[in-house]
Amino acid sequence: MPLLNVPLIAEPAKNTLQALLVILISLMCCMPAFAYDNPELLPDHPTPIIDLAKTLSTNQRISLEERLTNIESRTGWKIRLLTQYERTPGLSVKNFWNLDEKSLLVIADPRGGNLLNFNVGDAYYALMPRLFWVELQTRYGNQFYVKDYGEDGSILGTINAVEICLDKGGCQVVPGLPKEQWVLTLVTSILGGLIAGFSAYPRKEGEIVAWSWLLLLSPLWAMLFGVFGIAPVVTRTTEILPLIRNSLGFVGGIISAYIFAQATFQKQSKD
Repeated sequence: MPLLNVPLIAEPAKNTLQALLVILISLMCCMPAFAYDNPELLPDHPTPIIDLAKTLSTNQRISLEERLTNIESRTGWKIRLLTQYERTPGLSVKNFWNLDEKSLLVIADPRGGNLLNFNVGDAYYALMPRLFWVELQTRYGNQFYVKDYGEDGSILGTINAVEICLDKGGCQVVPGLPKEQWVLTLVTSILGGLIAGFSAYPRKEGEIVAWSWLLLLSPLWAMLFGVFGIAPVVTRTTEILPLIRNSLGFVGGIISAYIFAQATFQKQSKD
């Protein structure tokens, strides 16, 4: 701007004006689009979906409209979807959809780091706590999930998870066990087994299991296997296969660490 090049302005003043200009531009660029009010972008007919970003195909939109209407009539809970990119109806959707404490507004906007945002009615928190919505956003809205399944897959997966919880009468965690999360539970199960096996190897002649060491380290290996290896599985899915795999990983870790520690330390003691 010419003002910043006027020679009569002192150098500190120039720096201050430049800093203020940068802050002003940043605030303008980062201002949430939802803060505007553009009712002219609202449809001229009742619908639970406003797809300004054209994320859904025609068949997907029609099917999802019927599904959201069915959820509301069956459960009494309202779910609405707004997709946007450069244009948004903003606050006008509140009156258009009569959003209240039993309403959930799912906002899909790819301009941020995460595709999804939620406007959650207060009554929803009685069924699904705040951490549920954080996990829901990070699971289905992250860039890797969107890359693999598309923005439409992210939206449909999100609504499916909420519907499952509404039919169950509430959830503490997001249902379903993604592969990445299961791998993490398997790793912690194996690690817990390794610690248990290492602590159990005999230190005295004639001893088979060092029970004192096994019990001493039990808070560590039990937490790794029980809290981080089993609990995330049983709270998110009813499938038995992940439990079997994690249990086998835990037992395998015990046997491997027990044999390795016994052979290694006994050899050192003989030497």
